[in-house]
Amino acid sequence: MTDRPDPRVLLRLLSLLAPYRGRVALAALALLAAAGSVLLLGQGLRLVIDQGFLARDPRQLNQVLGGMLAVVAVLAIASALRYYLVTWIGERLAADLRRRVFDHLLELEPGFFESSSGEGGAGEISSRLTADTSVLQSLFGSSISLALRNALMLTGAVALMLVTQPWLSAIVLLGIPATVLPILWFGRRVRRLSRFSQDRVAELGRYAGEALAGIRTVQAFNHEQSDRRAYGARVESAFATAVARTRQRAWLTGGALLAVFAAVGVMLWQGGQAVLAGSMTAGELSAFVFYAVLAAGAVATLAEVAGDVQRAAGAAERLLELLETRPVIRAPAPPTPLPAPLRGELRLEGVSFTYPGRETPALAAFDLTIAPGERVALVGPSGAGKSTLLALLLRFHDPDRGTLRLDGIDLRDLDPRALRSCLGLVAQEPVLFSGSVADNLRFGRGDADRDALRQAARDANALGFIEALPQGFDTPLGPGGVQLSGGQRQRLAIARALLKDPRVLLLDEATSALDAESERLVQEALDRLMAERTSLVIAHRLATVVAADRLLVMDEGRLVAAGRHAELLERSPLYRHLAELQFGRHALPAASGER
Repeated sequence: MTDRPDPRVLLRLLSLLAPYRGRVALAALALLAAAGSVLLLGQGLRLVIDQGFLARDPRQLNQVLGGMLAVVAVLAIASALRYYLVTWIGERLAADLRRRVFDHLLELEPGFFESSSGEGGAGEISSRLTADTSVLQSLFGSSISLALRNALMLTGAVALMLVTQPWLSAIVLLGIPATVLPILWFGRRVRRLSRFSQDRVAELGRYAGEALAGIRTVQAFNHEQSDRRAYGARVESAFATAVARTRQRAWLTGGALLAVFAAVGVMLWQGGQAVLAGSMTAGELSAFVFYAVLAAGAVATLAEVAGDVQRAAGAAERLLELLETRPVIRAPAPPTPLPAPLRGELRLEGVSFTYPGRETPALAAFDLTIAPGERVALVGPSGAGKSTLLALLLRFHDPDRGTLRLDGIDLRDLDPRALRSCLGLVAQEPVLFSGSVADNLRFGRGDADRDALRQAARDANALGFIEALPQGFDTPLGPGGVQLSGGQRQRLAIARALLKDPRVLLLDEATSALDAESERLVQEALDRLMAERTSLVIAHRLATVVAADRLLVMDEGRLVAAGRHAELLERSPLYRHLAELQFGRHALPAASGER
């Protein structure tokens, strides 16, 4: 992205206004009426002075003032209508853009948001959805309207000045740049300092939010005093920047007033000489000064809007960058339909995968076949590739080499939505969302009634604590389910997966956050529910998976051993080592050849 965004990028957003072309046309008519009314007021001012005051004609004065009153009424109505319509258009465009970007983001694979390059960070993307769309809302809902209005008034004012007094117009047209340029110079400094000040305030919010979110850690490590000093330093930095911005704005205000009134004074002096010489009437001079002030104000406003256009162009580029990002994981045309009924056979053939930005493969030449209804446990040290295997089955990523198949069908030939509809996931760190308990459970099945919710919660050993909540299933959980313990969140995640009734279960440390009693009850429920289903269970605690049909021992992205618990104790040094760490050497049965 260039340092100075191309304003032409904003033209690409005009397609969003196509459904509202009627309102845009009405806003344009209101804009023309408002600008024309302001220009007519100058002519009314000339007639009031020349044909009313100086001619001492009360009847003519009343007629002119009545006409001006009618013009003012038109101006008021047109301005109100213009303000409403352009504000509506700006808000509508921002709303449509937010929806379009969000809808598109939901189609992108998780790897995009996990990118460490910065362009895919979830926090930065959230900023684009809010801050950047607000910038565009301001541009289309205010700045463009002001720019068009002032461009019309500048053109009309210059034309009427030339008609009124050509030689004095030349002085004004030369004087406007001399008046406006210093204002623009100070204005750029004020805008730069304003952005710097906003960055400082944003840093204050970020630091305070981080400290308050981690208040337990802050207090546990007696870090309050250090955080007070750090936050105080940031406050003072923001204050110093704000003072510098205010100082420059004060100079800008004073300089603008001095320049404008000096210019008006020069025009009045030159025009006064012309009035005394009889080459110009007092009304013409008044109208001329009126138009000159309009022209100068229009130039200053257009300069300000130019800065807004640059900022909006940058915002548009960032949003369009998101919209133009094509999902790597997408359905083929046409996708292969899933067989009915689905048996749930999984097969991996020579699968290798390396995360972007890394050199060591997470999976390397991985071969595996899981029979329908088989319960398989994945064990091994951290970083062995167990969670990566589940992510590939869910098509959060595609393998670099090799093929994954479900009932003989390459996963890349399936619609990802159809694939995921038959998979049930319980992650190691369950994610809950703002909303009620029922809302979170219905992620598993949107049309689930209360009886189905209760049954799923009962099977996951969650019904007891749910019914103890103030509003039961209707209790709001807050962001991330912060009101629940880790074990309660995990049980809700299990209930959510069970409600989906998937053909294939993917359990990533599904019982890791449960106490011993809850783990026993949930494990019993999982044992019943995994019957007749293909199940992959990641577990670091071997006690929870020793009864699996088959245990797969993984290390550094490879399958190093497979078998039942007793067999692996005999044949796999790595598995025996893991078992000794958890059960103790003396608690293990003797393994021949290893005593």
